[in-house]
Amino acid sequence: MSDIKEILSKYKSIAMVGVSNDSTKASTIVMKYMQKYGFKVYPVNPRAAGQKILGEEVFATISDIKDQVDIVDVFRPSKEVYAIAEDAIKIGAKVLWLQLGIRDEKAKDLMEKNNIEYVDNKCTKMEYQKYFLKIRPAFPVLSN
Repeated sequence: MSDIKEILSKYKSIAMVGVSNDSTKASTIVMKYMQKYGFKVYPVNPRAAGQKILGEEVFATISDIKDQVDIVDVFRPSKEVYAIAEDAIKIGAKVLWLQLGIRDEKAKDLMEKNNIEYVDNKCTKMEYQKYFLKIRPAFPVLSN
């Protein structure tokens, strides 16, 4: 298992795949939170490409992001993960992070073969709170 505290200490740029411009969605709440704590977040959503979400330009794919991306944070169904994992390798990401309820064993194997850290079924916001703020809200997705 990857050292989550180390990942969130060391890496500060996140491509958030599946972020929405609906401010009530978990992905948007997590993006806003990570921005608040100093992370550079690149929203990725092909249907919103070219728009802005929380002040950041939205990209159609992670390959469209010109800057270095450390963490690819996925808010998409498990069946879409493998293709995202392949793109994560192409852009030189350090971590493939799958949000709560998302897992893909083939993507995990692919990440291990390419020396990319793999985290699944965990929320970046909740993990950040746990390790750096020492809080565990009862309903973390609902808290800002």
